[in-house]
Amino acid sequence: MIVYRCTDSAESVFTAVYRAYQEKRNHEETFVSLTDDPVLFAEDVPVKPDPEKAQKVVNTLVRRFGEDDYVHLCMALASDQEDRAQAVYRTVVDGLGRKCPRGHLFDNLANDYVHRAFALARGVSREAERQKQFLRFQELESGLMYARIGPKNNVMAFIMPHFADRLPIVNFAVHDEKHSLFGIHPAGGQWYLLQGEGVEGPIRLQLSQEEGEYQELFRQLCRSITIDQRKNWKLQRNMLPLRFREYMVEFDSGDKVSSCTSWPRSGLRRE
Repeated sequence: MIVYRCTDSAESVFTAVYRAYQEKRNHEETFVSLTDDPVLFAEDVPVKPDPEKAQKVVNTLVRRFGEDDYVHLCMALASDQEDRAQAVYRTVVDGLGRKCPRGHLFDNLANDYVHRAFALARGVSREAERQKQFLRFQELESGLMYARIGPKNNVMAFIMPHFADRLPIVNFAVHDEKHSLFGIHPAGGQWYLLQGEGVEGPIRLQLSQEEGEYQELFRQLCRSITIDQRKNWKLQRNMLPLRFREYMVEFDSGDKVSSCTSWPRSGLRRE
């Protein structure tokens, strides 16, 4: 039994997939893991991300399964569940083994791994859509439009194209506090991701005067249109989970300074 120990990145997982085929492993006895949990009687193989090998796997996935299914595999890898790497690996094995046509990688839901990867991708997709709806930009004194989020899954790569397409001439940044990740979009340029590693301390970001005034107006609007007799807290929590509210203007206390945030000093990674 072989266990490929990967780092928490799609590049590392795809490198492990490449090595599993290159080394002609028995897929039934091969595991791709993102944890250090020991497996009895198994040989641990550390996997160092290899951009060239990972790109070859990506090219094969897109050519064999199509762009949409490849994106869904990436969504599955963006989940916060520990078994995501193994689910994606075995889904790829299943698709290549049965020579499924493009766009039909997830048809074989009778396969437990395919079903799991499909469920993980669906969960990430749903959270990405919610983040697009609930994300709130705030204008800073510098003129930068800034937003912070705290998603369970790593959805930054799936929400940045949405806002870059709609705000092409705006300088904006989205901060994923949970994953220490920044999505940066310079006006008129291409967006990129910045890993927030090596941050020494928090920096408080000052809102512009106009932003504070508009936020208060928005909060008053939300309060004024509320109909007490029609309140349905159970339905509201279902449509808008509590974990999103600390990042939304209409639910905060109205302070003029945004919550503490940390800007990264290194770790630039373009997408």
